Amino acid sequence: MATTREIKRRIKSVKNTQQITRAMKMVAAAKLRKAQEKVVAARPYSQKVYEVLNRIASTAGGVQHPLLKEYTEGKTGMIVVAADRGLCGGFNTNIIRTAQHDQEKKSDYTMLTIGNKASSFFEGRGANITAKFTGLGDEPNYETAEEIADKIIELYKEGTFKEIYLYYTKFITVMQQQVMKIKLLPFSVEMTEPEDADHNEHDVNTESKKPKSISYLYEPSAEEVLEELLPKYIETMVYGALIESKASEQGSRMTAMESATKNADEMIAKLTLSFNRARQAAITQELSEIVAGANALE
Repeated sequence: MATTREIKRRIKSVKNTQQITRAMKMVAAAKLRKAQEKVVAARPYSQKVYEVLNRIASTAGGVQHPLLKEYTEGKTGMIVVAADRGLCGGFNTNIIRTAQHDQEKKSDYTMLTIGNKASSFFEGRGANITAKFTGLGDEPNYETAEEIADKIIELYKEGTFKEIYLYYTKFITVMQQQVMKIKLLPFSVEMTEPEDADHNEHDVNTESKKPKSISYLYEPSAEEVLEELLPKYIETMVYGALIESKASEQGSRMTAMESATKNADEMIAKLTLSFNRARQAAITQELSEIVAGANALE
């Protein structure tokens, strides 16, 4: 049985750790608030960029652009967005496991890793990594997204990739995040519009709700509009993935540190109980020795 001195040392150690986890939870909560504001602000913009690009690409028939070209040869590109640091629950594990599962099924692939955790994991397993981006900090900026997007576009135009997939974690709530896998390139035109939430097969106004074909006039030309808009789309998607992942990371860290703080409370309670028992046993032993000594003197 551990001595009272050893138990007191363990209690002190757990309390010190608890102070750290409590502080990390508070820091993560503050950072999450900022990251969540960025996510909420960026989502409508990303959605609108996609809608505009989809309409232009679907109505400007015959327009040629390198980012619309479909290659039959080349590698599958995998862009994996993880964190630079750990202590954030299953955040890194979930995104890396998903990417690894797909990577193991592909013989001809290459990766662009974002974050130290993704880079170190796949490098340690001998994965083919074309580029890696680390040290993005707690507030990824749009310039970083532009740098990553430029690298993606450059490699795709060279024919290195035949398709590119983006892996990131979407922030839903503090307790819930979702691993996302989206096809980034080649850009595919979605010919169907999202259904109206109130629409059903018995709606008499079904025909009037169908999107109508619209003809656009382009100035100066559809090619030049797409030349500006397609790179902007890639930048927007990468930036969205960065800030969604960062919000998810902080949410996971906040939850993990809260759980660690509660676990420390339970450990302290158990250790305190063990300390009291050990102290009671020591007192009982001392009393027994005193009584035995007194009896021996009689």
